[in-house]
Amino acid sequence: MPFVNIRLVKEVIASDPEGKKAAIAAKVTEAITEATGLADSDVWIVFEEVLARDWFIGPTDVATLRKL
Repeated sequence: MPFVNIRLVKEVIASDPEGKKAAIAAKVTEAITEATGLADSDVWIVFEEVLARDWFIGPTDVATLRKL
């Protein structure tokens, strides 16, 4: 069974985390089931939310980059 781990910057989904995760999960599940023929219940998805100050691109955190 496919296991999908999605990491994203927490602030990106802050306005509606449950709704946005559900929408992402539905589309990811649809893509995998269409490609493999598996059932929806065979696709596992986990979200990991990371604060912008803890996500770095090179030496700079995302929170700082967004301020530039």
